[in-house]
Amino acid sequence: MTNYLEFEKPLAEIEAKAAELRIMAAKSEEEMDVEKEASALDAKAEKLLVKMYKDLTPWRKCQVARHADRPHCSDYLKAIFTEYTPLAGDRNFADDSAIMGGLARFNDQPVVVIGHEKGNDTNTRIHHNFGMSRPEGYRKAIRLMDMADRFSLPIITLIDTPGAYPGRGAEERGQSEAIARSTEKCLQVGVPLVSVIIGEGGSGGAVAFASGDSLAMLEHSVYSVISPEGCASILWKDAEKMREAAEALRLTAQDLKELGVIDMIIPEPTGGAQRDPAAAMENVRKEITKMLKSLSGKSRKNLIADRRKKFLDMGSKALVA
Repeated sequence: MTNYLEFEKPLAEIEAKAAELRIMAAKSEEEMDVEKEASALDAKAEKLLVKMYKDLTPWRKCQVARHADRPHCSDYLKAIFTEYTPLAGDRNFADDSAIMGGLARFNDQPVVVIGHEKGNDTNTRIHHNFGMSRPEGYRKAIRLMDMADRFSLPIITLIDTPGAYPGRGAEERGQSEAIARSTEKCLQVGVPLVSVIIGEGGSGGAVAFASGDSLAMLEHSVYSVISPEGCASILWKDAEKMREAAEALRLTAQDLKELGVIDMIIPEPTGGAQRDPAAAMENVRKEITKMLKSLSGKSRKNLIADRRKKFLDMGSKALVA
């Protein structure tokens, strides 16, 4: 069953009518030539879908990025990696289910993969804390990045989080310090580190995994220092102004590519990754392959130096702008 977003209601009505016609025809004992009419509705729905997704507003892109049916980290681990072996715990406090990570093979190459997991139903969302990591999640990621560096394994990160968990316990255990250390570790490792934002890239919770050599975003994903609702609550004291905030934040892949924050945009199937998860994940696989190939053969010294220069240049451009 398709889960429709608010702005997709006209599309839902057309597709529902086509489905209803086919159900009526199947149940009727009389000959009912409805396929032609149903096909016409299908064509109309397809045109409307293309039109809707051709020029999405920033707020609508936020809605698409958060769609419950988009493939999550666990889906990518099954689809584009093999021999995935999860590694748990930060060797200090606990394991954090919001962060998945471990050893795997990508195109038969040994890698370390780390990603946020939101869950796909009520129970798994609660278990994974909606993809919002606590300090132990970032410390687990640091441990895995250290291991990758020690054994010269490329690191792949899949980012999909509203942000780090803002609970009292997380703050007491050093949330901001853990995020800063994870970001620092991304900049220090002497192996290729490539990242893909597959849904939401929220605040420091995303930056902690995205400070690598190459950063790609899916076409309808978002990446921002704060959510539109949070920004609206601070600036206008009204969370309902999230549409205006989304426009001002310039959080879309297209804006961020123009600003030089990300390196490439990965196309999604018409209607978003949720409409054809397999095709979306295959596009991600191809882009990760290209990113790793472009970094292959670079020395540890050059990887670290080029990564450092990338972010220093980004800051210089922002100051000039």
